[in-house]
Amino acid sequence: MPMLVIDTDNDSAFINDVVIQYCARTGIEFTRGRPRKKNDQAWIEQKNGAVVRHLVGYERFEGVAHAKILARLYAAARLYVNIFQPSFKLKSKERVGSKIKKVYYPPTSPAQRLRAHSQIDDQVTARLEQLVTELDPVRLLMIIRDAQSQLAGEATTRAASDEHELDVFLGSLSQLWKLGEIRATHKQEPRPPRTWRTRKDPFEHVWSEVKAWLELEPDLTAKLAFERLRAQRPNDFKSGQLRTLRRRVQKWRRQVARELVLVPAEQLALHRINLAS
Repeated sequence: MPMLVIDTDNDSAFINDVVIQYCARTGIEFTRGRPRKKNDQAWIEQKNGAVVRHLVGYERFEGVAHAKILARLYAAARLYVNIFQPSFKLKSKERVGSKIKKVYYPPTSPAQRLRAHSQIDDQVTARLEQLVTELDPVRLLMIIRDAQSQLAGEATTRAASDEHELDVFLGSLSQLWKLGEIRATHKQEPRPPRTWRTRKDPFEHVWSEVKAWLELEPDLTAKLAFERLRAQRPNDFKSGQLRTLRRRVQKWRRQVARELVLVPAEQLALHRINLAS
């Protein structure tokens, strides 16, 4: 099957005189992303999330040891994804009002789509069929999981061809769903809630006065209180500070409501203890 198109990203390793002249001489179409946009080539980047990042995560790997593990992982994943993993391919799409209706072909693996192509000769089809019969998807999956475990730092190097290891892996398949998928994804530590202020509270010096208004007038809104403050101190507050006062009033009312509910319950419990004693 002749090569028709070469799709590359904006790396100078691909975009150079040698490649351009070769494509022009052989009649091959060459596509690339827009200038100064490294993730713009859709045909190159489309499998980053679906395959690459799904397998190895977003961690940065360096050194010969990691390169060997990645090579073993990609060698098994290439066969597993292209031969045994069916995927959808878009057949047509139609805009209906504000929505887009998409129709897909029945899911098939890339190897099945290649074998069904009209321009594939019998020799290539026979090689594909032989490859399908010789490969073991369970063994490929075991190699993938083993490499992922090593990248994640959860295991040491093991011989993937060992029959004992394969038996152990098969015996653990029924429990793997409880462990989840092993990925070498960097896990960010959870951050504690932020309790400090990033700027000075503009209502700190008048909050006692505002709180007295709210206690005397329970129906007073934050907007009316803000307008009253601006009328008394026209140079101290700006119109954009209304949201700040609203959040502060809302927080104060939640605290008051919580005290009204919890304090009587605590007092009742204390009263029962006193009666029991």
